[in-house]
Amino acid sequence: MMSKPFETVRWVIVPAAGVGRRMGSDVPKQYLPLAGRCVLSTTLARLHEAWPQAQQLVCLSSQDAYFDSGMLPDGINWLRIDGGAERADSVWAGLVALEGHANPQDWVAVHDVARPCVRPQELQAMAAALQGDPVGGLLAVPASDTMKRACAGQNQVAHTESRVDLWHALTPQLFRYGVLRQAMHGAYQRAEVQGRSIAETITDEASAVEALGLSPRLVVGRRDNLKITHPEDLALAEQIIAAQQDALA
Repeated sequence: MMSKPFETVRWVIVPAAGVGRRMGSDVPKQYLPLAGRCVLSTTLARLHEAWPQAQQLVCLSSQDAYFDSGMLPDGINWLRIDGGAERADSVWAGLVALEGHANPQDWVAVHDVARPCVRPQELQAMAAALQGDPVGGLLAVPASDTMKRACAGQNQVAHTESRVDLWHALTPQLFRYGVLRQAMHGAYQRAEVQGRSIAETITDEASAVEALGLSPRLVVGRRDNLKITHPEDLALAEQIIAAQQDALA
């Protein structure tokens, strides 16, 4: 009996149109220096190393004055997309750009530009774990900290949440193109009907897919897949990357 061919990741959407206000920097966080280059360069290079055959759709602000094509890794197949005000807007712009190019069953990965520490081996293992899955899934790690629920609008504990079956969602999130496009379209429709912003309606791609009644698979990731959000995260990312490089030496 012949085995099915390995399904490669054909498309990668990288939302990079934000300004990262919580970083407190005049420069968008994706352009801050990291490990001898900028955050954007590091992230794109790792995605390209893992999936060299994929086209990366880099979603940038139309007003971006920092981007330079020299930041791209050698040999990358890429396309610049005008991103939106919200992360979901950039993801949607990428999905729309793939109309007529992507097949419904194609794998589409979405990865935060602010997660430059993800390991190429982790990306490849994720794609392997989702082979044959009709929906897709996401990198995630089981919650290990004690989780507190705060009183509404107050920095006081209401109660302690059980961390049993709680996971921290990471990226990439990897879904079939047809599933993800339907899910995101539905999210925008719900936002309009409810009079809410898209950011209030979904927090990631998986939450949009869940609204279709589907259950994305949780693929165990690594805790060093850090998202740079606050100023101290940049120094931590520098240390993580240095440790990863030392481990390969």
